[in-house]
Amino acid sequence: MSIICLSEDAQDALKHYIRLKGHQIVEIKRTTAVYEAVSAHSDLYLCRIKNERILSPEQHALIGSMLRERVVSYTIGSPLKGSGYPDNIAYNAAWAGSYLIHNLKYTDPSILKKAEELGLETIHVKQGYTKCSLVVVDEQSLITSDQGIAGSLTQYPLDVLLISGGHVRLKGFAYGFLGGASGRVDDEILFNGDLSAHPDFEKITAFIKSKGLNPVFFKDYELEDIGSIIQL
Repeated sequence: MSIICLSEDAQDALKHYIRLKGHQIVEIKRTTAVYEAVSAHSDLYLCRIKNERILSPEQHALIGSMLRERVVSYTIGSPLKGSGYPDNIAYNAAWAGSYLIHNLKYTDPSILKKAEELGLETIHVKQGYTKCSLVVVDEQSLITSDQGIAGSLTQYPLDVLLISGGHVRLKGFAYGFLGGASGRVDDEILFNGDLSAHPDFEKITAFIKSKGLNPVFFKDYELEDIGSIIQL
């Protein structure tokens, strides 16, 4: 059993599946700190690095007591600087093995400090919505539709699958990101919606299975970016 953080807007089918597997869910609540369409996205308020969690004060005020009840420790970072990009990306860094990946000009100082304490190497990318843009399959394997991120990561000993952009719903926008529509929970990569409708479905599932993991998705509704599924 573990704790899973995800948006309060996540579909019931996904929540039911997670609970059926024996996990507890802590739902990220909407705030006015970021714009409405992404106001309950977990990856805008929470960053996990190894066994450390850094949480924004905006969400600490809303879910801190629930995390403490479940004996989840975390560091409180700095307030978000604003509701729009790039002021809302401070916590949207991605951790993969010995690397922290983000637009380092905007990363919350508590995250950078924790990464240094843990001996992680930082990788700077232009895309500030880094966690949204990455499906972290395992410590050395990632999926992205962002060519800039893919180009940066291929300079390191990482296995990166580049896929087509779009094909992920995000309310109020032309499209969302596959990383924001997914997350690893134990030995599964969960997708919030119908991954089989994605044009690179076969490539994505083959890549995940090649790493010894199982893709799980839900055909009853469209693939949607909900700000990642984060196992604590």
